[in-house]
Amino acid sequence: MFTGIIEELGTVESLEGRGGGARLRVRCTKVTEGMAAGASVSVNGVCVTAVQAGGGTFAADLAPETLRRSNLGSLHAGDLVNLERPLPVAGRLDGHFVQGHVDGTAEIVSVDSLGDGNWWLRAAYPEELERWLVFKGSVALDGISLTVAELEGRILGVTIIPHTFANTNLCRRRSGDWINIECDVLAKYVEKLVAAARVPGGERRLTVERLREEGF
Repeated sequence: MFTGIIEELGTVESLEGRGGGARLRVRCTKVTEGMAAGASVSVNGVCVTAVQAGGGTFAADLAPETLRRSNLGSLHAGDLVNLERPLPVAGRLDGHFVQGHVDGTAEIVSVDSLGDGNWWLRAAYPEELERWLVFKGSVALDGISLTVAELEGRILGVTIIPHTFANTNLCRRRSGDWINIECDVLAKYVEKLVAAARVPGGERRLTVERLREEGF
């Protein structure tokens, strides 16, 4: 489990194809402290497992599903990636619950300056994610915990504050780039619970009247 608060920008050293998957190697400093093989780390919002760690780098194997659903397969040497270690049990949750299970990619429509170091980012997301995005709800873009400030025609808008812009790979993002998107897991559970509250014919099992009868 992650929070969407990026700890460090890493630099891609290599991405080598291996059968249907690939091996990614990233150079960094902070997130490799105490890292051993088997440790989890979020790379652009994708939870991967370190298979090698040491000397200021770590390597992770990427499955075909990861390459299909995220932007990791399009990385090149020198690209910047957002890195975050898992949330400690006693840690502070500063962002929101981010699983590292990316739902897909969104295409950046625009990145516009708002002045004073603030930016307005708009991205077009896949139609199937519409039901999990709400105004003022949480979303993770390339692993960054952000608040949905606008939803219009399958385009979401978010404000990027100066600290986030300077300390994540958003400082290099341009129109046409693809970023990973993970919707709030709470929305997915709510959707399933609501669906389970209906009988096959469409009648709701759970109603306001029933809740009142039960004392709610």
